[in-house]
Amino acid sequence: MGHKYILDTHALVWYLEGNPRLGPDAKMILDDPHRELILPLIVLNEAVFMVERGHTNVPNVSSLIEAVVADPRVEIYPLNWQVFQQTLTVTAIPEMHDRQIVATAIHLRMLNHNVSILTQDRTITATGLVPIVW
Repeated sequence: MGHKYILDTHALVWYLEGNPRLGPDAKMILDDPHRELILPLIVLNEAVFMVERGHTNVPNVSSLIEAVVADPRVEIYPLNWQVFQQTLTVTAIPEMHDRQIVATAIHLRMLNHNVSILTQDRTITATGLVPIVW
C-alpha cells in the first residue's frame, strides 16, 4: 500500500485554481500523477458551496465535479459510520467539517493505510493527530 494524501477543501480548490497560496509541498504532491488522493465527501460538499457562492475562480459546480471525477488518482471517501464515530473523538477541532477530514484520516490509519492530510489549517495541524503536508 502506498502513501495516501487526504485533501482538505483549500488544497482541492486552490489546486484547481492554480492559486499560489497552495503550499509548495502540497502542490508537488498534487502535480505527481502517481500519488493516491483521498477526497472526503465533506470536502467536495464544501468546495461546491464555495463555487456556488462565488468564493473561488472555479467557474461552476459542473467543472469542479468533472475535474474531480476525471482524475483517476482521486478516491471520494464517504462519511460512513466508522468515520462518524471517529468524528466524535476529535473534539479538539471545533469545526465539524474539519473534524470529518481528520476522522477520515484516523479511520484510514486504523485500516493500516499510511496517510497525511494536505492542509494549511492551523487547528488541524495543532492537534498533532495526523501527519500534515503543506
